[in-house]
Amino acid sequence: MRFRTSLLEQAALDWHPPGLVAGVDEAGRGPLAGPVVAAAVILDDLQPIAGLADSKVLTAARREKLYDEIRAKALCCSIAEASVEEIDQHNILQATMLAMRRAVLGLRLKPVRVLVDGNRLPPLDVPAEAIVKGDALVASISAASILAKVTRDRWCAQLHQQYPVYGFAGHKGYGTAEHLAALEVHGACPQHRRSFAPVARALQAPVAA
Repeated sequence: MRFRTSLLEQAALDWHPPGLVAGVDEAGRGPLAGPVVAAAVILDDLQPIAGLADSKVLTAARREKLYDEIRAKALCCSIAEASVEEIDQHNILQATMLAMRRAVLGLRLKPVRVLVDGNRLPPLDVPAEAIVKGDALVASISAASILAKVTRDRWCAQLHQQYPVYGFAGHKGYGTAEHLAALEVHGACPQHRRSFAPVARALQAPVAA
């Protein structure tokens, strides 16, 4: 089903309907491998969580602790993804929107309003607002950013066990010098995004003996 709510209609809400509000964020737009992961969180005002912040400014240990606390205390939360195949087929922006939409649709409780980190909105059947730097400004978006980041980091750790030569446990799929060098030597693994330029170049180049 395609919803026709326009970006302008959703971009700036002048009223705040009473009811549940969900925060949404993603992790993994920039890496060269793996899915893009999105999370949606509806927090419980009666169970506040101290220390929520943009996942990028938190240590890995702190994110893991908050991940467990969010899962335990939030009214509901949902984690979804768009696969490497979907990223290559649609492009990373559209795949991100797809993952965000799936995360919202996966919530056990339906929100009356959705707050999304950034300046783009997925197609939704509820009022939504895009908030630039929302992961640092809105607690529910911060919580979503933590769930998405921890989920994707755990996925990268598992991928490292399968393909240790690329170093996924360290760089989490980003195009570091180590990762690019491994691509030149070993070529791409099945989880690399073929539509991303460094991966496409690695596929065209002969693999080193």
